[in-house]
Amino acid sequence: MHVHILGICGSFMGGIAAIAKTLGHTVTGSDNNVYPPMSTQLEALGISLTQGYDPAQFEPAPDMVIIGNALSRGNPAVEYVLNRNLPYTSGPQWLLENLLNERWVIGVSGTHGKTTTSSMVAWILEYAGLKPGFLIGGVPENFGISARTGESPFFVIEADEYDSAFFDKRSKFVHYRPKTLVINNMEFDHADIFADLAAIQTQFHHLVRMVPQNGLILSPAAVPAIRETLNKGCWSEQQLLGKDWQAQLLNADGSAFTVSHQGREVGTVRWSLLGQHNVDNALMAVAAAHHAGVQITDALAALAHFENVKRRMECKGTVNGVTVYDDFAHHPTAIATTLDGLRKKVGNHRIIAILEPRSNTMKMGIHKTTLAASWQLADSVLLFEPAGMDWSLADAAQHSQTPAACYASVQDIVNTVTANAQPGDHILVMSNGGFEGIHQRLLTALAEHGEHHDG
Repeated sequence: MHVHILGICGSFMGGIAAIAKTLGHTVTGSDNNVYPPMSTQLEALGISLTQGYDPAQFEPAPDMVIIGNALSRGNPAVEYVLNRNLPYTSGPQWLLENLLNERWVIGVSGTHGKTTTSSMVAWILEYAGLKPGFLIGGVPENFGISARTGESPFFVIEADEYDSAFFDKRSKFVHYRPKTLVINNMEFDHADIFADLAAIQTQFHHLVRMVPQNGLILSPAAVPAIRETLNKGCWSEQQLLGKDWQAQLLNADGSAFTVSHQGREVGTVRWSLLGQHNVDNALMAVAAAHHAGVQITDALAALAHFENVKRRMECKGTVNGVTVYDDFAHHPTAIATTLDGLRKKVGNHRIIAILEPRSNTMKMGIHKTTLAASWQLADSVLLFEPAGMDWSLADAAQHSQTPAACYASVQDIVNTVTANAQPGDHILVMSNGGFEGIHQRLLTALAEHGEHHDG
């Protein structure tokens, strides 16, 4: 079958392309921006890519068009598909019909931590010899790819609440039919899709309704929004973090902790990750893998060898004693937890936080009242205010006890940081986009600045 994918270079759609190819289909695709690393990954699989959405790409006509959720009515390729009555579907629906309907699906959902937790689950299963399939919205370092079909019944998927396609406004995850469901947390996000938290809870309850009676739902005990959702009706076994599963920090920064199951301590993890949020993610992953039959001791041993996903507190380099990190945080809760983990690691060393409010929700100003509170563990904050914001970051900066300033250009941020950085400083860049290559620009500028001063 010839499958053509519109919006192929996103991590989710690119993963579907890789899976379709493995299943023996001829796969082609297009995107507005065809660029590495996804374009390289796809071309290596023998998938031919078209830049842009010219209808000429439909010659010869494919057997099925998979339309990504970034495409909407008015797009020339979308209009061509509708006018010619070509068969089309969404990515999640295609995945269900062609793969997931025959698998034991482990779905990892929640506002934060989906990519990291699903990567941990996949790695634990791999370490235990189960050779799982997976589709993850990032590249887990242990695997080097974002998706594969796997060689066992188990399939781990990052279960995203974002909508499926322009013609299917249900959350992607309602197509996944998980037997093991992780709900990490639940907060208001994606204001471009959801009116309020209640709208998100409705979608999550659609998902809960699909978990079989012999399935398992894992969630934290102390999150009211999750408890309310499950109280609407739950027909599966439930296990709670903080009750059935517990973690005790041995180091304040989360780099070592013990795990207890049903009140009995079962082992210790010493690993390279930081922060309470990652300890919570790990506990979820261990519990999910245990439901799939992995011994808890094996799961804990796997975590010691877990390498985090790219862009999750990823150290990009150290120049003249100044360390630069890249992190995906773009929601106040994630910003606060990321800073907390780093602060507990570096103690009294200075943390310079750089933030790009890039998500639609952030640009709309949904988080403007809670944003300043989220960065108070930093010593100074530099905010990039791109054109087209619906509100001014200066308002948030004014309400900050930590010194915070707004900048209209990335180069101005690089110049300011370079002029003020001292050995021992930690520069934390937070954005869910490319941020104009700021990480490498900072490292280069810091190196040049050091040479200039040494000379």
